[in-house]
Order: sequence, then structure tokens, then C-alpha cells
Amino acid sequence: MDNHQLNNKAELEQKIISTLDQHHIASFATVEEGKPKQRYMAMQHDGLDIHLATDRRSAKVDELKQNPNVSLLLGADAGDKHEIVEIEGKCSITSNEQLRHTMWKEEYKQWFKGPDDPNYVVLDITPNTIIYYDHSTEEQVWHA
Repeated sequence: MDNHQLNNKAELEQKIISTLDQHHIASFATVEEGKPKQRYMAMQHDGLDIHLATDRRSAKVDELKQNPNVSLLLGADAGDKHEIVEIEGKCSITSNEQLRHTMWKEEYKQWFKGPDDPNYVVLDITPNTIIYYDHSTEEQVWHA
């Protein structure tokens, strides 16, 4: 990859991160019995690493154990900005205790006792492809 391509990739990453900063809810798709299964989920991120909190006993955890391929879609709710991000990647249930504590929000208390609750888990998504759209350009594709 030459310097121009590296600069373009870095610029695209910044656009994607900026869009992620503006959205805290995403449509999250797993694979259930060979078919896509979507639900809305609260989302946090660190750069291009995406994190979702969920209950260890949820169907999505079982689905991810069978097939770690996932997709996220966000941005369609942005009003006039019209930035949309599609993310495809692999999802794992993290064992990183620090991340569990960093991600913890008080509003999770309606479902969990606290960040050490054994049923509170963090899903960690590592993107392999991200498609970015905005109103002024054609789709731009980021690859890991």
C-alpha cells in the first residue's frame, strides 16, 4: 500500500469513527440456523473496535458460539447528515475484565447487579469490512 492509499485509509477510518461517535444504537445481526437475525443494541467503541453489552443467557450468545460472523448497520437515524456505516466482522465474548468495567453503565442495573455480574458479558466485534456512505460521495470501503 503506497502513502496515498494509507492517507485515504486513515481519512476513511476517521470518517467512520466520527460516525460511530454520533450513534449509540445499531442494528446487530447474527446468524440463527443459517438465517440472519437482527436486533437493535446499544453500542460503544474504541476506534474501530465495537463493543456491545448483553446477557450471557441470551440467544445471541448461543448464536455467536455457533457462528461468529456478524453485521452492524447504523446511521440512518442521523437526520440531515445521512452518514451510514455497515460493518461486517467477527464477534467474540470477551474475557477482558477491564473492558467489562469500562463499558459498564448505571442503566444496566435494570438487568445486571453490576459489572461483576456473571451474566453481564461484552461482545467484542473485530471488523473485517466497513462500508461508509454519506450524501456527497459514493460508498467507500475499508478493509482490515
